[in-house]
Amino acid sequence: MGKQVSHKLRIAGWVAIGAVAGALTTVQFQAVARSTMAPLPLEELQQLAAVFGMVKSDYVEPVDEKKLISDAITGMVASLDPHSQYFDKKSFKEFREGTSGRFVGVGIEITMEDGLVKVVSPIEDSPAFRAGLKSGDLITKIDDTMVKGLAINDAVKLMRGEPRTKVLLTIFRKDENRTFSVTITREEIKTQSVKTKVVEPGYAWVRVSQFQERTIEDFARRVEDIYKADPNIKGMVLDLRNDPGGLLDAAVALSAAFLPENVTVVSTNGQLEDSKFVYKAVPQHYLRRGGTDPIRRLTETTKGALRTVPLVVLVNEGSASASEIVAGALQDYKRATIMGSQTFGKGSVQTVRPLGPDTGLKLTTARYYTPLGTSIQAKGIVPDVLVDETAEGNVFAALRTREADLQKHLSNGNGTPAPMTDAQRAAEQRRDQDREEARQRLEEEARKNPGQRLVPEFGSEQDFQLQQALNQLKGQVVLVSKTQTVRTEEKTAN
Repeated sequence: MGKQVSHKLRIAGWVAIGAVAGALTTVQFQAVARSTMAPLPLEELQQLAAVFGMVKSDYVEPVDEKKLISDAITGMVASLDPHSQYFDKKSFKEFREGTSGRFVGVGIEITMEDGLVKVVSPIEDSPAFRAGLKSGDLITKIDDTMVKGLAINDAVKLMRGEPRTKVLLTIFRKDENRTFSVTITREEIKTQSVKTKVVEPGYAWVRVSQFQERTIEDFARRVEDIYKADPNIKGMVLDLRNDPGGLLDAAVALSAAFLPENVTVVSTNGQLEDSKFVYKAVPQHYLRRGGTDPIRRLTETTKGALRTVPLVVLVNEGSASASEIVAGALQDYKRATIMGSQTFGKGSVQTVRPLGPDTGLKLTTARYYTPLGTSIQAKGIVPDVLVDETAEGNVFAALRTREADLQKHLSNGNGTPAPMTDAQRAAEQRRDQDREEARQRLEEEARKNPGQRLVPEFGSEQDFQLQQALNQLKGQVVLVSKTQTVRTEEKTAN
């Protein structure tokens, strides 16, 4: 695909790679509708119409026609693979919020503690920030609803709403031992997917939690601030753990910040001509609407430091799609040392097309490949150095689902997978056993420490993998994993 098609795609919409708000990891790009359509199987469509008519006239009670059609589309698309999806009005709105990084609410990052909502941090310049909420505040009541016993998603729904509406939050501030109420007016929130910190003099931690529309601008601005404070950064850790992906152009741009100009970052290949493309580290392949280039500005501001600074990339089983593209590109060019655990293995591309004003279709249309032409589908990126998440090992990693565990996942395109060997079947059984042991341990730990974080917070002093990354940058001893094994096979059946 040449420049003309690339330009057409940029006008048409977005390219995205990743999971949104707990959904399965996906790679998506919105593209122009095809001008031609394959001939329709009339006999089968007549059969479908006949079934629809029978259900409508003969079923025991009246059925909603629109729901019948919606469910039929949902079932047809869901039968293809884990990442193709029909978006109804609600799910399409949630999807667009996830990729844009915008939603209407109060503007806080939260977790749960002792059955209450705990404020991790207010988002800068949000209504919650301006209202004076602080990290560590506990929300005990949302309007008239007691928080105790609510699931975190239900609490989130209560705090979100329409712009300019009000919500009353009751807060317990532990360090002041007082309870107070605050009325907050909801507004559109722009989430921050980039966090940075100088963890010790000369060493920076840059965390990207999702690839959204604002990610690259936020990344450039925050890294510029790091270099303004210390122009002689000796090492950097790019943290992509639990990053489910997001927008493809953001992944290409982030890779371009660390790589030489014009090298291949990722390629895609599928049946559609539009899906055959090689993305390079050049502005025209990641700037969606033209305008200023944050990566070029960052390169000029830091005098090209990001292309030479010693770099470690942290990944784990939750790193998927866009984050795997970045890790794979930096690994192929030996630009960074990849550390952590084998990644999710999401190597397919989904095209997102609107079907009307408020519904859409996400359809798998291509696989993507690292610069050396490797498909990571159902395998993932294998780190250069395997490191456990804690000093005690990868305690709960067995509970995390990877692409190869999903039913109907695509093969990696290297031919039809062979049936499982006895060794592969035994490995599968061991993983099932490990998963059950980890589940029991998690339940026991949760009983002993209700509401407490069981794995240290990323970027904290207790972050074991971050400490090992710093040791790698300093040339010191790294405590590598003694138990992790690489999964090379796909989960297949006889």
